Amino acid sequence: MNNLDAGLPDIGDAAGAPHGYDDDARSAVYRVIAERRDMRHFRRDPVDPAALRRLLWAAHHAPSVGYMQPWRFMRITDVALRTAIHALVEEERLATARALGEREEQFMRLKVEGVLDCGELLVAALCDGRDRHVFGRRTLPEMDLASCACAIQNMWLAARAEGLGMGWVSIFDPHKLAALLRMPGDARPIAVLCIGHVDAFYRAPMLELEGWAARLPEGVLMGENGWPEAAA
Repeated sequence: MNNLDAGLPDIGDAAGAPHGYDDDARSAVYRVIAERRDMRHFRRDPVDPAALRRLLWAAHHAPSVGYMQPWRFMRITDVALRTAIHALVEEERLATARALGEREEQFMRLKVEGVLDCGELLVAALCDGRDRHVFGRRTLPEMDLASCACAIQNMWLAARAEGLGMGWVSIFDPHKLAALLRMPGDARPIAVLCIGHVDAFYRAPMLELEGWAARLPEGVLMGENGWPEAAA
């Protein structure tokens, strides 16, 4: 196994779980999770339409709260529209850099998107009319966003399994992007998704390689009968 991340779990023995997959299938699931990367560097080769359909299939088979399926995807094939989306991303990139204060210079050295380079560009959005979905959202209305994020994660893992890179770009003004794409009502864009062929996958998350942040230890994230950091 040529995994990029040395942190793969020991899959152990599934003999006690009658509905578990065989060892090879389980290893593949954990491998794709470990090797998924938020990609920023792409080749401009076209993406096989059949592969793109499989990614969208994976997205549409994600779980959603109350089975509301709030995700909507727009495929951007118009060059002028792609250029306009890139301009919105660049505008917000500069604003984000200014907001970061002392980390502005470090942020400006990062490559944060591949909008003009990737083979396929999609915009993921929350559908309009979401307020009618009350099941699971009465006290947690943001579960529409959580559901859409599950769809994007499904697509991300499928892309890695297909050997395609994918990057989630969230650096844009959602109101301006919604207006640019003429979205209806209260629909809300949450992601510009860059998908395409890559020369190589990063051996670790790019922001970790660039010294921006490090992965938190599992012990800080998991508590028993209380808040995790209290136990840590």
